[in-house]
Amino acid sequence: MKFYLGTHHPHWLKRTDVPLFVSRHALCRLVQLPRALGPWALDSGAFTMLRDHGEWLIPPGEYAAEVRRWRDEIGNLQWAAPQDWMCEDVVISGCAGFKGTGLCVAAHQRLTVQNYVELKTIAADLPWIPVLQGYSEADYLRCRDLYDVYGIDLTACPVVGLGSVCRRQHTGMAEDLIRRLHSERLTLHAFGFKLTGLRRTARYLASSDSLAWSFDARRSDPLPGCPHRSCANCMTYALWWRGKVLRAIAGSLRVEQGILF
Repeated sequence: MKFYLGTHHPHWLKRTDVPLFVSRHALCRLVQLPRALGPWALDSGAFTMLRDHGEWLIPPGEYAAEVRRWRDEIGNLQWAAPQDWMCEDVVISGCAGFKGTGLCVAAHQRLTVQNYVELKTIAADLPWIPVLQGYSEADYLRCRDLYDVYGIDLTACPVVGLGSVCRRQHTGMAEDLIRRLHSERLTLHAFGFKLTGLRRTARYLASSDSLAWSFDARRSDPLPGCPHRSCANCMTYALWWRGKVLRAIAGSLRVEQGILF
């Protein structure tokens, strides 16, 4: 399983060759783009966009133009997430000052699939991935079927994103869903999975990403030798945390396979 290290500092692209997961929001702030040393994937920033504004404020053509520029000028882009529509409660209903969309899960799924189809139509040269959205397991299976209605064969896609499950990754539902989709020959990327979820599902995933290292760093003392009060923005800490995650995943896979070490 390929693990993309999430970062809110896009200049890390020129400082490390480990796979990175970078948000559109971070790249938009840059005047001069870095040249990537290693592979990276693009997050569309959908969660923040829909939670805060209740809709996409960027037309698909504009987003495609951004992605093309980043692909060409940064290099090593593996894939880009579409302008999908998450199905978490805070995105749909809003709360505590967040607007939310006010739509239903089925509408979010339809808009997600339609956006992927539109992006593939207007910018077929870019590495878009389809994303499955839902809340219950049945929702995700309906979203899978909706792609088929639009003529998209998910088994032929190099990567299929699995959205809106990061907050339920510790549940049996998430593991059952991932196992089922894996058995259907979908090459899955799990968005935002933390260590506990990865230990349970890594054997069924092609890739995942996480920015959880920054949250952990805010609650921990700085690493020895780090001059700052917190390592929440520290690449040294992020890479150390990534190594810990990879070792834990490898260990859980060995245990499952009956290998003693």
